[in-house]
Amino acid sequence: MEERIPVNEELKRYAKCINPEAQANEISRFEKEILRLEQQQLEPDDFKKFRLENGVYGIRGVMDEHMIRIKVRYGVMDADQLEAVADIVEKYATPKVGHVTTRQAIQLHKIKRHNVPAALKHIAETGLTAREACGNTVRNVTACPFAGISAEEAFDVIPYADAVSRYFLRNPVCQNLPRKFKIAFEGCPTDHARVPIHDFGAVARVREIDGKQVRGFATYVGGGLGTVPFAAHLLEEFTPVDLLIPTIEAVIRLFDRHGDRKNRATARIKFVIKKWGIDEFRTQFAAERKAVLMTSSGKTDWEIPLYEQEAPPANVKAKIPVMPVQMKEYERWRQTNLFRQKQTGYTAVQIRCVMGDITVEQMRGAAAIAREFNGGRIRTMITQNILLPWIREEAVPAVYQRLVQLGIAQTDAGSLADITRCPGADTCQIAITHSRGLAVSIGEIFSNGSKALLDDVAMKDLTIKISGCPNSCGQHHIADIGFHGAASQINGHAVPHYIVMVGGRTAEGVAEFGLRLGMVPAKRVPEATKKLLTLYRDEHHSGEAFRQWVHRVGVDRLKTELDPIRTLPAFEQSPEMYEDLGAIGEFKLEVGKGECAT
Repeated sequence: MEERIPVNEELKRYAKCINPEAQANEISRFEKEILRLEQQQLEPDDFKKFRLENGVYGIRGVMDEHMIRIKVRYGVMDADQLEAVADIVEKYATPKVGHVTTRQAIQLHKIKRHNVPAALKHIAETGLTAREACGNTVRNVTACPFAGISAEEAFDVIPYADAVSRYFLRNPVCQNLPRKFKIAFEGCPTDHARVPIHDFGAVARVREIDGKQVRGFATYVGGGLGTVPFAAHLLEEFTPVDLLIPTIEAVIRLFDRHGDRKNRATARIKFVIKKWGIDEFRTQFAAERKAVLMTSSGKTDWEIPLYEQEAPPANVKAKIPVMPVQMKEYERWRQTNLFRQKQTGYTAVQIRCVMGDITVEQMRGAAAIAREFNGGRIRTMITQNILLPWIREEAVPAVYQRLVQLGIAQTDAGSLADITRCPGADTCQIAITHSRGLAVSIGEIFSNGSKALLDDVAMKDLTIKISGCPNSCGQHHIADIGFHGAASQINGHAVPHYIVMVGGRTAEGVAEFGLRLGMVPAKRVPEATKKLLTLYRDEHHSGEAFRQWVHRVGVDRLKTELDPIRTLPAFEQSPEMYEDLGAIGEFKLEVGKGECAT
């Protein structure tokens, strides 16, 4: 029988966790499994499955280093938790940065195996967890980063995301699914949470029933990106809040029974729906949910507690000193990085984490700013940025000055220059290219002589997203301009390439995936990017969105425009053009076995 940790003083260190005893036992077991592995009493593949369930990935090219993915449930954390992440990064990780992901988690890279339990303990002490951040489970539940503060939302979705996250964490119904299962919540008409690309999505609705205002959700099922992207289907136009968790459980049970357990490439729920059709899926779902409801044992954990609107923070500075600022940059920052809250007198500040990265000093500095100006409230965003809500408007200049001192007052958050990217071949086992290197090079377009592209009104909301492989961790399918890593032969040499895709987007109930323009050598992709942006700037009609322009001019025309950029000079003439951006030396196609789900 497995040894269990008794409830005693040891558990007090994990008191902030959802289940302190389970958290303590998991970390204790992790230490034991490492010992068994090192003593060759445990098969590496068995250890891999175990560690993935606990949010620990392998690192490309090494056996004894790992990436820890910390779940920031629905993107909400506090200053103590961000400081704890900074402490772990400083002590154990390489490089000394945290990486904010497109699913509101934070990843820490290259942590030695023997240090993983200590890192997990430190995470748990603040109430965070890495449990089920990876593996064939319900992953981190994400939510609109502006939940509770947006003037356009139907209602605050955070309490519902919280209840769902709590219910499915360690729930036996989802511990060994055919593959991962992703859930997203949105309260606004604007699709901040990218609901249509999730396995299950919920968009807030309010209906009048028998003269009363009733909360519920439009629910969607079967979305996903990966190598074969699918848009989610509408499951129910209105799912009352008291049926939310049984609805998700019924969908998960169907996935568990009917998902493909033989072919990992077709193991997501989107393929179940493709096989059955959405009408048959709805029929099966209705019967399954009835079974869930009729066989429950009087559970109360389906009930979502009454939730009062988040109150303004207390104990923040009553008087804010006037701070000197560089007015031109400050005004641009105000225009691009502030989100005006529905609560009078308050605004939310976006910290642009360039390429999702934030250093130890910057994390600690952001935590200190949050304590001083908003009661320690912090959110992670699927745009790979950090949000500080509840900043009093008169405090904004002081917050800006502090961000300048930390080097994280970059303008243009959420705009064309705010490039999304996955970690790529720097750490990922299945990446083909170094997506970070491409993101850096494209970013230079907007700082070296082409900043005018950012100032064009039509360009403001365009998105660029990069993945190091076809799996779309960087969400390239739904970008205005998206790239994913590939490889090909030119002049007898292996050359890193990117597939160029244009015209992707999401809106509620809609996912349009980018159209392929073919491959471009990695070193020439920044040139291709500038070419596409310049063409759009010069040719679009008034009010014509990028995707509309793409469809009007046509894929064939755009392919032709890129054709001169697809070639390289002879290798002997320019060998550096055959290298990958972000890497030095000859390119070699070295792809390992993926761990996105095992």
